[in-house]
Amino acid sequence: MAQAQAEAQIADAIPEKRPRSVRVVLLALMITMMLAMLDNMIIGTAMPTIVGELGGLAHLSWVVTAYTLATAASTPLWGKLGDMYGRKGVFMSSIVLFLIGSALSGMAQDMGQLIGFRAVQGLGAGGLMVGVMAIIGDLIPPRERGKYQGMMAGVMALAMIGGPLVGGTITDHWGWRWAFYINLPLGIVALLAISAVLHLPKKRAQARIDYLGAGLLTIGITAIVLVTTWGGTEYAWTSARIMELIGIGVAALVGFVFWQTKAAEPVVPLHIFRSRNFTLMSVIGFLVGFVMFGATLFLPLYQQSVQGASATNSGLLLLPMLGAMLVTSMVAGRVTTSTGRYYVFPVLGSALMAVGLYLLSTMDTGTSRLTSGVFMAVVGLGMGCLMQVTMLVAQNSVEMKDMGVASSTTTLFRTLGSSFGVAIMGALFNNRVQDVMAERAGSLGAEVTEQSAQLDAASLAKLPDAVREAYQHAVSSGIHSAFLLGAVVAVASLVAAVFVKEVALKGSGPKEEAAPAA
Repeated sequence: MAQAQAEAQIADAIPEKRPRSVRVVLLALMITMMLAMLDNMIIGTAMPTIVGELGGLAHLSWVVTAYTLATAASTPLWGKLGDMYGRKGVFMSSIVLFLIGSALSGMAQDMGQLIGFRAVQGLGAGGLMVGVMAIIGDLIPPRERGKYQGMMAGVMALAMIGGPLVGGTITDHWGWRWAFYINLPLGIVALLAISAVLHLPKKRAQARIDYLGAGLLTIGITAIVLVTTWGGTEYAWTSARIMELIGIGVAALVGFVFWQTKAAEPVVPLHIFRSRNFTLMSVIGFLVGFVMFGATLFLPLYQQSVQGASATNSGLLLLPMLGAMLVTSMVAGRVTTSTGRYYVFPVLGSALMAVGLYLLSTMDTGTSRLTSGVFMAVVGLGMGCLMQVTMLVAQNSVEMKDMGVASSTTTLFRTLGSSFGVAIMGALFNNRVQDVMAERAGSLGAEVTEQSAQLDAASLAKLPDAVREAYQHAVSSGIHSAFLLGAVVAVASLVAAVFVKEVALKGSGPKEEAAPAA
């Protein structure tokens, strides 16, 4: 009887204690998440100034590509290391590596150094998002994790809206090097808070790291990202270089899958894919990444080129989509926490995303900003239902010992989806713009878009009125093709979501907490 009373007292005490201890850790995790998401947004705004000072315009794309490659390749490794050696130490190591890369990037004296230091920064960044998701998975039961979805969605929206504004302000007033240095104080605050407050059990795995598996996976991911980055821009899709990369990537990934069945401590244990929900969430995450990053790339371009919006506030142009995503994510999190049910959100989110993308594909030169804002809000509502629920269900589908690798695998699928989305939607857009320009403006139109189908505001202002009007029609046509493909991808996500099986979320909810008290 006394033992039962003691257990009841402990059960009553835990709900009171957890929020106070978790909030401090969550603040540090959100700062770290902000570092990971804000970096590319800020750097994109500073790139013209960087090129002006360091030169090396021909290697400009590698400043982004080096970071993306390193992030994608290291993501699964950080997740596995956290599972093997303890989450806290591995996560703090990734923050330190990211800060070292940031400091070195700010001190770069030429473009070659900047590219190399960005790769170092990317290696650290690969562990930031994975560490945040896995630590939240360790600290908070899935049933209660929905409460914190709004925080993560808010950080994402803040980074996407504020990144370009912050980047432009820092570059104009402090210089482009501070676009990197700004990471240091934020990262140090996060490190100190995590070191002092986060307490997780230490681990020491007896098995050795699967170096062969890690190498094969790195080669495969690198080849995939290079294909999606270079295809249709640096090299033609049918060129020998692209075909070589596709062959290397396929061979490396087939070898990786085979080796994971033999390795003592595989980088990505294949048994996690036996869970139907985990596999479906990985697929849905890939498709959401495909659509989301394509939308955030082309929507500002349309509004600047066709609707005459200012490029300075490009982040604000996405406010209808990001605001809707934030609100829906918070509602979905609260409903999931209070009811324990989540099946409706992947289905409803995919359906809304498909409808919204189809509506965006109907935009033309006469579409008003209000109308396009409503269409973007529909897409945002769909994304809000999907963004955090995919990670929640994926983590709920594996054992605690695989929490890190489940988080990193889901993150990797979303990253690869974004690479494919930007590449394939970009190829459709570019080809359509160039075709319409050739039809409407003849040889002059083809000459204008020969180097790039995406013209900046300065280049657009210099065009003759007839050519500018032709370009606006061309962009509208390109947007139609890109977003129509996005709608088809969203339908594929809907099909996958229908097959999700609603498994009870681990951990306690309001009803379960009330029982011991009674």
